[in-house]
Amino acid sequence: MYAFKIQGGNRLFGTVEINGAKNAILPIMAGALLTAEPVKLENISYLSDVKVLSQLLSSLGMKIQNETDSLTLRADDIVSTHADYEYVSKMRGSFWVLGPLLGRFHKAEVSLPGGCAIGTRPVDLYLMALREMGAEIKIENGYVCATGPLHGAEIFFPKVSVGATHNTVMAAVLTPGKTVIHNPALEPEVIDLLNMLVKMGADIKGIGTKTLIITGVEKLHGCKHKIIPDRIEAATFAIAGAMTRGRIFMKGARLNLMEAVADVLRVSHVEITQEQEGVLVDATHAKLTATPITTCEYPGFPTDVQSLMTSLLAIAEGDSVVEERIFENRFMHIPELQRMGAHVRNINGNTILITGVPELSGATVMSSDLRGGVGLVLAALVAKGQSIVKRIYHIDRGYYSLESKLSGLGAVIERIHLDD
Repeated sequence: MYAFKIQGGNRLFGTVEINGAKNAILPIMAGALLTAEPVKLENISYLSDVKVLSQLLSSLGMKIQNETDSLTLRADDIVSTHADYEYVSKMRGSFWVLGPLLGRFHKAEVSLPGGCAIGTRPVDLYLMALREMGAEIKIENGYVCATGPLHGAEIFFPKVSVGATHNTVMAAVLTPGKTVIHNPALEPEVIDLLNMLVKMGADIKGIGTKTLIITGVEKLHGCKHKIIPDRIEAATFAIAGAMTRGRIFMKGARLNLMEAVADVLRVSHVEITQEQEGVLVDATHAKLTATPITTCEYPGFPTDVQSLMTSLLAIAEGDSVVEERIFENRFMHIPELQRMGAHVRNINGNTILITGVPELSGATVMSSDLRGGVGLVLAALVAKGQSIVKRIYHIDRGYYSLESKLSGLGAVIERIHLDD
């Protein structure tokens, strides 16, 4: 077991490289199953989630070649359509192989998913859409067993679902006829997948709108695709810069992907500007100010940033109401934040009231999930004294070498083995 040991109090200055988006890399890797030709993905970050999905895809017969910041995937000799519990239980994104396997090979056995315990996140919309397209689906021994062939259909999602949009689109691109998806997710990572599929020869109309029209084609070909920058990682460093009153240039970041976060930071007089090669965050004259937050689908405030922003609001002047509308268990980090001196009161199951305090105190805390763990790291950066953040394997799922990047900006942070 590893942990982060952090000495708080340093302002962050300098340049940090923003990696490719975790939430785009995973479905795009699954999308490479749709062709027998090579798919080269650039701007790859070798997160633990990427490693798990690589192991799963390799178990199906996909050939994967790793380079410095790229992956080349080739699915010309798929030997199995069985996605084992061993892999899918570790990471929810592994479930996204269901759509491409069913669309290309007309059969799939995929374990029900695991991942962070931030809510139930049911797969009912995924299966509803595939059934509308003609799939026969059974749940047996913890696996979704689906068979085709599929046909075009008109699908109405009663609520926005990123995963259901990913799976349905990937199932539809090789399916005869026309599939219309109403109310798809509009997250940048979804758009990135759709743009890659179009490069591969998919016929997709309405990208970026609330109606997708997919006309099935006989086959897809290989392509080269650069993953978009990770807007959640960029938001992480922007908030870290704001909390420490620092100045950080985020190389490769795109402000248009994180405007909702930038708007909240600007309330605290943080300057955020798009430069030629990235985004500059200047908080040297910031005054952290309470502001209400409500998470919702893109382009609203992202649920993945809520736990990061609660750490900032914990030291902001005034009272902030934070409402979580996406996942029911996304406040699991709050008791740990309270151990550091944060004043947080639960209003109801999905709403909290944060009263800012002048400073937090270092403490030993424990990550319960990926984003909550990083929220605790941000709190530790400004806390008085030393903090230990445990269970950082959650954080490694979504951040590559977080401690090295923070150290490069002036933070006092190291990865330690708890046995030491």
